[in-house]
This record gives sequence, C-alpha cells and structure tokens, in this order.
Amino acid sequence: MAKRTAVLRHMIADYLNVGTSDKPEYVLMGTGFTTLDESPGAQTDSVKYVNEKSSSSSITGYETSFAYEAEHIQEEKAVDALYMVGRNHYTGSDAEFDYIRVELWNKGAGENEFEARKFLVACEVSDYSGENKQVLKGNLNAVGDPVLGTFNTETRTFTEAAA
Repeated sequence: MAKRTAVLRHMIADYLNVGTSDKPEYVLMGTGFTTLDESPGAQTDSVKYVNEKSSSSSITGYETSFAYEAEHIQEEKAVDALYMVGRNHYTGSDAEFDYIRVELWNKGAGENEFEARKFLVACEVSDYSGENKQVLKGNLNAVGDPVLGTFNTETRTFTEAAA
C-alpha cells in the first residue's frame, strides 16, 4: 500500500510582518491563534453554448481570505498588531501587512528553508469580545496575487522564486 501522509495544521506556519517594508520583522502567528484558515475564494465564469446541454465553467480569478480568531495576548506581536488595526480604525495601507504562509512539509533547497507564499493582506477586524479572555476575530484579505518563494524559519527571510 502506498504511503499517505496527511498534512496536519501544525505543518503550516504563518508569519506576519510587524516591521516595515524596509526593515521587515516577521513574527510567528502561533500562540494566541486558535483559528487561521485559508479560503482561496475561486471566482468562476460560466457560459452555456447553444449546441450543448451543460454549461462550461472557467476560473477567472481568486478572492483569497484567511479567517482568524485569536486570544489577545499582549506579548504576542502578531495578535497585538491586528488588534491595533481595529482599535485605531486603520484604513488603506495602514491596515495592510505582508503575510507569509509556509509549508513545513515542503522543504526548500537550503537548511531551514521551506516553500512559501507571500501575500499582501488587508486586515479586517470584525469582532473584539469576551467574557473572560478578550478574543479578536476577522479576516486577512489578500490584496493582489501571492508571490511564490521560500521562507527561512531561522533567519525569517522570504526569497522570491525565480520567474
């Protein structure tokens, strides 16, 4: 029987740039986050030709979003950065972050290097509530297309794939 290794959630690492474009500081979105799910959001177009019984569909684009839920832990820079967007009602580029999704099962060429996708995301904070612990909920909505490449989990640097 062929080996079947399921990808488990802990095999996906998520990093948020809480620094600047000139001096990035990628922090792990781990502790505090109870949900961080990807929805590719494929957009389709269908057409039914007069000589066919069924419609034909094609993928025309994507509207990717990453739903998140996190306990607000002050020391966790990623959670706090997302909280500040909602707290201060940031809009436009002030509410945008570089976000990297790393596939830890998919090794790159170098040591501690893995296949990754870099997204520019707009942070949508939809809820901040809780009876005991404060919980932050929302979406990271992709702005444009992802950039394919590799991410070094030790140096926390992203390298864009050759075109």
